[in-house]
Amino acid sequence: MNVPVDLLYTKDHEWLRVEGDMGYVGVTDFAQGELGDIVFIEIETLGETLNKEDVFGTIEAVKTVSDMFMPVSGEILEVNPALEESPDVVNKDPYGKGWMVKIKISDPSQVNDLLTSEKYKAII
Repeated sequence: MNVPVDLLYTKDHEWLRVEGDMGYVGVTDFAQGELGDIVFIEIETLGETLNKEDVFGTIEAVKTVSDMFMPVSGEILEVNPALEESPDVVNKDPYGKGWMVKIKISDPSQVNDLLTSEKYKAII
């Protein structure tokens, strides 16, 4: 199970990579493994400002459809263009090329509520 130490995590299996006041959000290796083969990703929140734990999109796998939740409040600046043509990139590289959205973080203090890799490993 791959859980990079340089990322932060939610109990809902999203990750956040903070870069200044920006962040990249994706789903964890554990989540993609549980979902199975990902066939479609729908994110229609580009340009919207969402609160922490709001749904920013859905991820569809052969087995199920799951909501994806914002780890912190922020504005959706960019949706990963690779997801439309190859949603399975999330299965292959969930922490790299399989990122979901780039956000402008609204409330940096919310980052302190997220899980470290050690705490995330403890719940999976």
